[in-house]
Amino acid sequence: MIWLGIETANAPLSVAIVQDNKVIAEVVQNIKLTHSVGAMPAIEEVINKAGITPVQIDAIAVSEGPGSYTGVRIGVTLAKTLAWSLQKPLVGVSSLKALAANARTANYAICSLIDARRQNVYAGIYKADTMEPIIEDHHDHIDGLLQKLQQLQQPIFFVGIDVDLYMGKIQQVLGDFAIRAPFTMDLPRASELIGLAQQMPLPTIEAVHAFVPQYRRIAEAEANWIKEQKKEQL
Repeated sequence: MIWLGIETANAPLSVAIVQDNKVIAEVVQNIKLTHSVGAMPAIEEVINKAGITPVQIDAIAVSEGPGSYTGVRIGVTLAKTLAWSLQKPLVGVSSLKALAANARTANYAICSLIDARRQNVYAGIYKADTMEPIIEDHHDHIDGLLQKLQQLQQPIFFVGIDVDLYMGKIQQVLGDFAIRAPFTMDLPRASELIGLAQQMPLPTIEAVHAFVPQYRRIAEAEANWIKEQKKEQL
C-alpha cells in the first residue's frame, strides 16, 4: 500500500511517500519558504523520487492541526483536493501527536509543544510506548500548561522547535523533571504522520468532503468579533 503524507501545520514542512511500511522518499525542511509556495513542489518531488504516479497512491495522511491557521489550511486543502480528485481515503492526524512520535522511544512522558504566541502554546502529552494521550491536545498559557505538568510529578520529555522559547521557564517550574529532546527530534516528519495514520481506520471517499482542521482554538479575528458582539449586547 502506498501512502502520501503531508505536514504543513507549522513552519517546518515535511512530505513523504511510504510503501508497504518502508519510507521511499521524504522531504523535511525548516526554511523561510511559505507553504503556499513550497508544499506542492515538495509533493511533486517525493512522488517523482519514489518513481510512482499520483494514481498509484492508495491513501493520504495529513496533519490536521493544531498550529498555524494558514499552514493547517494549506495542508488540508491540498490533501482534500488530491484525495477527492484521485478518489483516495484521507486520514487526519494531530500535528502534536505526529511530532511526539519522533520521541516514541523515550523512557518518559512526551510533551510536544508548538508556540501559539503571546505566551500561549499548543501542547499534547503522550505515553511514549503507546502514544496514548496523558493530556489531550489543547491550547493554554504556558503557565497553565506547566501547572498541569507539575501535577503529573514525573519526568517530561519536551520536543519541538518552539520548546527553546520556553525552556527557561519550563526548567524553573519543573526542575529535574524537565528533559529536553535532542534537536534531531524537533522537526515533524511526514513518515511518522503516515505511521500513525496506518493505525487508524480508513474513512470512506465520501468523508473527504466533511474533513475539517482541528485548530483547538478560534481564530483571533473570530474572537475579536465575539467580543464586539458582547459589547453591543450590553
